[in-house]
Amino acid sequence: MCGILGSVNFDNTSEYLNLIQHRGPDASGIQSFDIGEHSVSLLHRRLSIVDLSEAGSQPMSACDNNASIIFNGEIYNHLELKKKLPHISFRGHSDTETIVNYLRHFSIVESLSCLNGIFALAYLDVQKKKLFLARDRFGVKPLYYYFDGNRLMFSSEIRPIKSYIKSAINRGVAFITLRMRYSPSPLTVFDEIKKVEPGQLISFDLCESVVKVSKEYFVKGERLGTRKDEFKKLVNIYGDLFESAVERQLMADVDIGILLSGGVDSALVAAIAQKRSAKKLKAFTIGFEGDHKEIDEISYARETAEILGLDHYDQKINFPNFLTSIKQIAQIVEEPIATTSIIPMYFLSQLAVSHVKVVLSGQGADEPLGGYNKYRALPYLEKIRFFRKISSPLDKIDFVYKNKEHLRRFLKAIQPEDLVSSWMEYCAISSQNYVANIVNPKTRKQGLNEMQQYQTLISEIWKSRTPNNSELKDLFLYYDLRTSLADDLLMYTDKITMNFGLECRVPILDNSLIAFIESLDSKYKYNSRKGKIIHKAFAQEYLPGSIINRKKIGFKSPTEIWFRENRNELENIFMHNSAFLTMFNQNKVREILNRHKEGENLEKQIFHLLSLNYLFNN
Repeated sequence: MCGILGSVNFDNTSEYLNLIQHRGPDASGIQSFDIGEHSVSLLHRRLSIVDLSEAGSQPMSACDNNASIIFNGEIYNHLELKKKLPHISFRGHSDTETIVNYLRHFSIVESLSCLNGIFALAYLDVQKKKLFLARDRFGVKPLYYYFDGNRLMFSSEIRPIKSYIKSAINRGVAFITLRMRYSPSPLTVFDEIKKVEPGQLISFDLCESVVKVSKEYFVKGERLGTRKDEFKKLVNIYGDLFESAVERQLMADVDIGILLSGGVDSALVAAIAQKRSAKKLKAFTIGFEGDHKEIDEISYARETAEILGLDHYDQKINFPNFLTSIKQIAQIVEEPIATTSIIPMYFLSQLAVSHVKVVLSGQGADEPLGGYNKYRALPYLEKIRFFRKISSPLDKIDFVYKNKEHLRRFLKAIQPEDLVSSWMEYCAISSQNYVANIVNPKTRKQGLNEMQQYQTLISEIWKSRTPNNSELKDLFLYYDLRTSLADDLLMYTDKITMNFGLECRVPILDNSLIAFIESLDSKYKYNSRKGKIIHKAFAQEYLPGSIINRKKIGFKSPTEIWFRENRNELENIFMHNSAFLTMFNQNKVREILNRHKEGENLEKQIFHLLSLNYLFNN
C-alpha cells in the first residue's frame, strides 16, 4: 500500500507529494518524462509490505525501460501471473515488478482483468505515448483526478489536487450526498475533481499536442443469480474459495493483524488466517464508555479471540474523544459521508498500527450476500413494483421527519420504471423534500437542478453497467457492492487506515469469491427472514454457533445518544461556520437538532452535516 501522485503538463513537485506522506512513510520516488510535447511526472510514497528492499521501490520501470508504473495496493495472484513472464529477469519479488512487466507484454484491458487484488495505478507506456489510470473492480483503493483538456493531475487523495487548483465545494454534488450519504463515483464534492470509477480504465493519449481521453470498464458484468445446485456442494465450493482468498491475502514480509468485531465475518476471516499463519495473530477491537451494550462489541470480540487463540487488544472511547477528533477525521476522509462508523475506525487504526503494519478486515460480506436488514424487503419489492402509480401521491411527504425512513425508501422505490432509479430511491437516507428544506433558500433552486443533473448522470452510468437479464433481487446487491461499499465504507477505511500508515485488506472481496457469490441464485444468499445463508453454513466448519448466530450489531458508534445529550455543542459548531451557513438554512439545522433531541433518530443526517461542515474553509 502506498500513495501515488502524478501529472501531465503540471509542475508537480515533492511539495505536493509530502501532502500524502502518511500513506507511505518508508520511502519516496519521482520520475519525469518528456513525451512528445507533454511533460509527465510520476511520484510515489512507499509503505513497504512486500519486498522491503530497494528492488520494490517506485516509480518502477519495466525491464525494457519502455514503461513505468506507480501503484497503490496489493495483487495477491502476482506469483501466478509471474509464471507467464519466464523471459523476464526480475530484480526482486514485489507484485509491482510483476505488474509493470505484465502490462508491458499483454494488452492493458486483459492485464487489468487478470489482477486479483486491490489497486489504484498509473501506467505510462513511453513507447506508445499513453498514460493509463485504473482502479480495482470493487473500488477498494481510491484514485482522484483533475483534467482541464490538456493538463492532468491525479492522486490517491484529494488534498494534493485541491492544493494546486483551489477547488470549491460543488453544491449539486453536496446535495446528492445529503440523499445518498456519500459522493458516488465519478463525482466528488469538489468542483472539477473526479474519481476513477471502480473497474474503470482511463486512457490519456499523448501522441499529439492535444491530450485525447477515452474511458472504458475492464470488467464486464456477467448475468447474475443463475447458478443452482445441491446446497452442500455449493457450500463446499464457497468454502474452498473463501479459504483461498484469506490465504492469498496473508502475503506480506511484515506482521499481519485482524480488525475483529463481534460478528461472524471478521471471526471467520480470523479463524482461517490463524489456522494458516505460522504466528499467533493479533486482533483489535474498539468499544465505548458508558452504557452502550447494544453496540459495544468488545465482550463478544474477546470471546471470539479466546476461542480462536488470538492476542486481543481493545480500547474504549467516549463523546469527548469524538468531539476532539471529528474535525480531523472529516479532513482525513476528505469527502462528506453519513456513516458514523468512521469514528471507531479512526481509533481502531490508531490502536492497530502500534502493533502491526497490515490488518485483515471482514468488510465486504453484507453487500453481495444480502446481510443488511434492508435486503429482507427486496423479495416483496420485486413482486409489487407493478403497483408503481399508487404511491405517487407520497412524493410530497417527508417520511424522514416522521421516523419512517424504511417505509419511505420502500414506497419511493416502487415508483420508477427502471431498476437503477428504483435502487437509488431504495438507498437514499433522505427525501428530496428534506434536501429542499435544509438548504439555503437563496441557492435552493439552482442547487436542486444541479443535483438532478448529477443524479441522472449516475443513473445512466449504472444503466450502462447493468448485467443483462438480471433481476432486482440480485441487482440491488450488485449496485451496492460497487457504489455505497466502494465510495463510503471502503473509501473511509482506506483514508483512515492509510492516515496511520496501516494497510487494510478485504479478503471477502476476492475476485473469484465474489464472482461465485454473484452467480448464485439469491435463495442461497438471503431471503425475507435472514441473510448470508451460504456464508454462515460454511462458517460452521470454523466457528461455534454462539458466534455464527449472534444478533448482528454492526460497526457503529453511539452517536444517536451522543447527539441527543450534546445538542447545544453541536449547534455551536454549525452556527459558527459562516461558509457552511451560505449553503444551509440555519433554522432547519436547529430544527433537525431539536427533533433528534426530542426522540427522533436523525443521527445520519446530523453526522453528515458535521462532515460537510468541516470541509468548508478547509
